[in-house]
Amino acid sequence: MTLSGIRSPLEFRVFHINGIALHVVLAGAASGKPLVFLHGFPEFWFAWRHQIDHFVSSGYRVIIPDQRGYNLSDKPAGIASYSIDLLAKDVIGVLDIVTDSKAFVVGHDWGAGVSWYLAARYSERVSRTAMLSVPHPRIFIKNLLMNPAQLRRSWYLLFFQLPWLPEFVLRRRDWALLVRVLRNTSPPGVFSDRDLEQYKESWARKGALTAMLNWYRAALLRPSKLALDPEASRVKVPTLLIWGKNDQFAGEGMARESLQHCDDGHLEMFETATHWVQHEEPTRVNNLLSQFFA
Repeated sequence: MTLSGIRSPLEFRVFHINGIALHVVLAGAASGKPLVFLHGFPEFWFAWRHQIDHFVSSGYRVIIPDQRGYNLSDKPAGIASYSIDLLAKDVIGVLDIVTDSKAFVVGHDWGAGVSWYLAARYSERVSRTAMLSVPHPRIFIKNLLMNPAQLRRSWYLLFFQLPWLPEFVLRRRDWALLVRVLRNTSPPGVFSDRDLEQYKESWARKGALTAMLNWYRAALLRPSKLALDPEASRVKVPTLLIWGKNDQFAGEGMARESLQHCDDGHLEMFETATHWVQHEEPTRVNNLLSQFFA
């Protein structure tokens, strides 16, 4: 199956974990070094299409779940089904099936939020981790509360708390708002018409949009201890933070602040990139990750 230039053979599997079915894409030799990629909103496994071939050819076993609520994975009802602890346990469940060794973990957007949690809470399962475009949860909460500029950037977090209205607005006119957000916050051509058709298909699956929004609702209604406890949220595994300076959703100052919560943290600032850094500069991102994981 060839999707947007992916040459590596892909395995499409369904794993039954934590009472739900998770759709997981695998690539590379089963004996390869396990490397998990975690997508964010409003994407799915396809968010990592520019990374797969590079890491398969470098000897990794690439593991990319559709996280719960997204695309072909189950969409359990209720906001409580999307607490960060459950989201992290899904990833641990995937690792339990795929490998008996530690894994490299890379996350973007909400996937980076899960990666921060995994690195702090399940450090025995993570060898090294990289977060793209999202700060440490304690830094994010602090800036939401104390930084008016960040609150303005994060207005959608509050909008998504409303019942039914966000779903109605986002679905209108063939997903026009979501498409516009993706295109207006990235350079021209980053999200092609063909790519966006893949995204629209995933958004249109029954129950998907509410499930995707429930991640945001759970984050405010059911905050994790990790975001509130300085000791529990300390990240002891080596951590790489990759950030686009032109990210319209998160100020660059939060990237530097996040290193305060890492024992061994490193920041790579992309001067011209936006929030969608792995789409815009895949070669540089891939090379940075390869060097960091070596």
